[in-house]
Amino acid sequence: MKSNGLLNQACLLLGSNIDPQTNLPRAMAMLKQFVDIIAVSLIWETPAVGSDGPNFWNVAVLVRTHLDAEQLKAAVLRPVEESLGRLRSADRNAPRTIDIDIVAWDCQVTDPDVWIHAHAAVPVAEVLPCDTVSSEGELLAHTAKRLAETTPLQPHWIL
Repeated sequence: MKSNGLLNQACLLLGSNIDPQTNLPRAMAMLKQFVDIIAVSLIWETPAVGSDGPNFWNVAVLVRTHLDAEQLKAAVLRPVEESLGRLRSADRNAPRTIDIDIVAWDCQVTDPDVWIHAHAAVPVAEVLPCDTVSSEGELLAHTAKRLAETTPLQPHWIL
């Protein structure tokens, strides 16, 4: 893997609704081979968004890497997903063994879902080490609290 020479910090959001008790720990073990893990949130179980599928388990992971975002995605995240049986289809809300997204890069939220869905906001707020603010001026911690009030959330301690 080629490095950009800089040490970058990425916040990853991992989600699974097919055997999550097995797939989330397996994904974490695989990630540890390629990145330095700094912090891990609780695992949060929430209803599936956009489908009637099984509940998702989501966990945010703060990592350090010398790769840039595109390299991280292509050389690490996609291969981990593929090795755990991730099948991509036209239905982007279909059940999946694992989904790994970069949701923040060097303390800047890069995925708008973080501001609108509790399954993203709550775990990311637990691990992101900076006071990230939405375009409307709301702190991520406040967004997470607000979204958690209207979304069923169940914490899990497994990892």
